[in-house]
Amino acid sequence: MATKEKKRQPGWKEMPIGGVNPEAGSAMKYNSGTWRTFKPIWSEDKCIQCYMCWIHCPDSSILIKDGKVAGIDYDHCKGCGLCMSVCPPKVQAIKMEKEEK
Repeated sequence: MATKEKKRQPGWKEMPIGGVNPEAGSAMKYNSGTWRTFKPIWSEDKCIQCYMCWIHCPDSSILIKDGKVAGIDYDHCKGCGLCMSVCPPKVQAIKMEKEEK
């Protein structure tokens, strides 16, 4: 009786690359901020320009002008609140408000 050989599964080095976006920055073509339920409100007066919001924003929605935080790109912001959560507690330059549609 012949024994069946187990077929070896490919390892990570043999696997094809997945999730490659050949056209980086293509999401800029689409306004993806229309479905958010909360909207970050940035206060220029309170902002200390620490860039924590810019560093952590997964949607690159923190606008920088002349080397300073200048606002929020609401066309691409999804309202996750990460910018507010990394803003220093004593500063609180970003607050989340219910999105009015």
